[in-house]
Amino acid sequence: MKRLDKYIIGKFLGTFFFSIVLILSIAIVFDLTEKMDEFFENQAPLREIIFDYYLPFIPYCMNMFSSLFIFISVIFFTSKLAGNSEIISIMAAGVSYHRLMLPYFISASFLFVLFFVLGGYVIPPATGKMLRFQDQYIQKFTSDNARNIQMEVEPGTILYIETFQRRTNTGYRASFEHFDGKTLELRITADRIKYDSLYNWHLEQYTRRSFSGLVETIDKGSRLDTIIPIKPDELFITAEQAQEMSNPELRAYIKKQRERGAGNTQAFETEYHKRWASPLGAFIMTLLAVTMSSKKVRGGMGKNLGTGVALSALYILFSTVSTTFSVSGVMTPFMAVWLPNFIFLAIGIALYIQRAK
Repeated sequence: MKRLDKYIIGKFLGTFFFSIVLILSIAIVFDLTEKMDEFFENQAPLREIIFDYYLPFIPYCMNMFSSLFIFISVIFFTSKLAGNSEIISIMAAGVSYHRLMLPYFISASFLFVLFFVLGGYVIPPATGKMLRFQDQYIQKFTSDNARNIQMEVEPGTILYIETFQRRTNTGYRASFEHFDGKTLELRITADRIKYDSLYNWHLEQYTRRSFSGLVETIDKGSRLDTIIPIKPDELFITAEQAQEMSNPELRAYIKKQRERGAGNTQAFETEYHKRWASPLGAFIMTLLAVTMSSKKVRGGMGKNLGTGVALSALYILFSTVSTTFSVSGVMTPFMAVWLPNFIFLAIGIALYIQRAK
């Protein structure tokens, strides 16, 4: 690694982490001002505000707006290098534009690894604390009741519950059907279904119908104990909880829900793709920022910064809007998450080719 590489890497990472500290400090002040009333009204303890909310809030926001921080940082120090004619001197010394990009992409590679590990393995457990704090003291998003639950709990076995109450672990108007291929072999209906422990469920006021060819056997009773491989908490998983799952947990959950035939995996698939697309945005934002700010222009750094903030805000807005299309089913999770990266990568490559000439 040459002295020039160390110089640019030091500028890149130093400016990046400085901008994080500056912007997140402002964000915390604004967030505290906005939520102060909720903290007092719901009597949130000071210790939980600090350690369960704001301590996870910092890496959560840093990861969420990493592309913005990278873009602004590169625009800022590269514009300064161009304004001081340092890039002109570097090029005059025989360093090609392609070689100049090397330290930038070394820094982007470091940030990619950092945010991939943070976003996929470190931040999710901390986010779980933050979400539980929000649910308890700020705005409740979990529910104690679930309706119209239908899933394949085992291959060929379908469970349906009309309503289920978390507080009592009791469901009403349930049915349990087992198929051999497309042939119905067993159907049990019950007025109530209650969870005991270790996958033990009680069916109350049940009717069991067994089918063998054209022969149907009917059995009724007041209580039937059975094993169903599902727990009540699995009936209440919300889209927000995707953020508190690590990458292996997300993969396992999506696979399990697909096997059960559940149709509520879009938010979880979107979150999983974001765990890859967002860190890879470090390379795209670096490419865009360097090509936009490496030339000395009239108007100086202010013009580049203004353009950079506008473009990064457009990138974040585009990513957010496309994500809502995924959740609503208009686009697949893969396309919704990766489309902004594909578009901005194409723009970055076009600008890079033009600037390299």
